Amino acid sequence: MKAEELDKKFDSGEDITRFLDLPKARRPGQEQKRVNVDFPVWMIHSLDKEAKRLGVPRQSIIKIWIAERLKELV
Repeated sequence: MKAEELDKKFDSGEDITRFLDLPKARRPGQEQKRVNVDFPVWMIHSLDKEAKRLGVPRQSIIKIWIAERLKELV
C-alpha cells in the first residue's frame, strides 16, 4: 500500500492498525537512550517524596523537571 492510500484511510477515520508493524514502530525525535546518573542520597529522598506525593515513579519526576528546565533554555 502506498503512503497516500494509507493517509487517506487514516484521514477518513478508518482503523489502520492492521497495516502497521507495531513492534517496529518508532516516534521520530522520541527515541530513548539510557544514561546513568549518580545523585546524593538527600536528592533521592526528596525525589521519592515528591514522586510519592504525585503518585508517579521517581524517573517521571526527573524527566519532567529536566524537560521543563531545557524548555527554558530554548
